[in-house]
Amino acid sequence: MKVGIIGTGKVGSAIGGALASKGYEVIYGSRNPQQAKVPQGTKAATPKEAASQADVVIMAVPYSAVKDAIKEAGKDSFKGKTVIDVTNPLGKDMDWAVGFKTSSAEEMAKEMKGANVVKAFNTVFAEHMAVGNINGEKLGLFIASDSEDAKKTAREFGEKIGFDVIDAGKLEASRYLEALGILNIHLGYKQNMGSKMGFKVVR
Repeated sequence: MKVGIIGTGKVGSAIGGALASKGYEVIYGSRNPQQAKVPQGTKAATPKEAASQADVVIMAVPYSAVKDAIKEAGKDSFKGKTVIDVTNPLGKDMDWAVGFKTSSAEEMAKEMKGANVVKAFNTVFAEHMAVGNINGEKLGLFIASDSEDAKKTAREFGEKIGFDVIDAGKLEASRYLEALGILNIHLGYKQNMGSKMGFKVVR
């Protein structure tokens, strides 16, 4: 399976490096592919090349850059594919940017007609995305989508990395997952708890 990752920052690098180590072919979409720093065992191309060549696309750019990233990749590049949305809708001063009647994942799905959008990875700090645990304790990886096939792919990725994957329901549940992601950021940076933390579900 070929995985295209739009974005070469900490989040995209962590997930892509982890997936490459598990045997997936990973190609990054970057505005400057010749200068892009990507994990060992992966390669870089333009956003359009990465999205069009991939079987699954991971959107790993800041929320404010999503629309531009979709435009650069070309909306048709996402049709019929699973798109994993890892973004959190942060506004000024890391505040909530979309309210409670929608989510960045739902808005992304509107922009990508024909794509199967699944929310995942947004409740985890980047430094834990490649391992799925903190001090040996599995972190919860919450997923939400209207597509069972998209959930299956996100679950596969999460479990291979080492997460405890929890199905949160339809894509509308992304509103709750994004709130949880923002709470994680709030606790880590505004409440000074740091990033050596995460969420898990005790059953």
